[in-house]
Amino acid sequence: MDSAPATAPAELTFRDGTGDDVQALVRLVESAYRGDASRVGWTTEADILQGQRTDADGVREVLAVPTGRVLIAERDGGPVACCQLEHRGEAAYFGMFAVRPELQGAGLGKVIIAEAERTARDDWGVKEMHMTVISVREDLIAWYERRGYRRTGELTPFPYGDERFGIPQRDDLAFELLVKEL
Repeated sequence: MDSAPATAPAELTFRDGTGDDVQALVRLVESAYRGDASRVGWTTEADILQGQRTDADGVREVLAVPTGRVLIAERDGGPVACCQLEHRGEAAYFGMFAVRPELQGAGLGKVIIAEAERTARDDWGVKEMHMTVISVREDLIAWYERRGYRRTGELTPFPYGDERFGIPQRDDLAFELLVKEL
């Protein structure tokens, strides 16, 4: 996962997402987490959740949050990664993080998360970044821990029965809050 050479930040451009990006963002997020396409990368949730990860309405909701933004990383004019940032008082929430599966493992995620943290710290003056991760995703949580995030043990239930978030393939899913001081 982390053994490939890091992607140089100069290869990327960053911008805020707009309503024109909804379909591209849905495709990007879905490709990183669900279905056979997601199995090319290491962030797949295809074995624990089927169905959708998000949809156009969900992305529009994220884009419409007045205290938030969707950061898009582009290379050669196309989106290769994205993340949601939302200003929540002294902290920022980090979510909807996706990297194109065929680009995972080459250091691109490290660049994106560093830019998200810099943006939240510099633009909003926040002191912490918060995120929630499905608690059984030990490999993903370990990746975040290597980036300085810590597990809090604070769990919130997975929204079983709400297919907007996928169709669970197991009955022990919950979201764990991870926190990093900025």
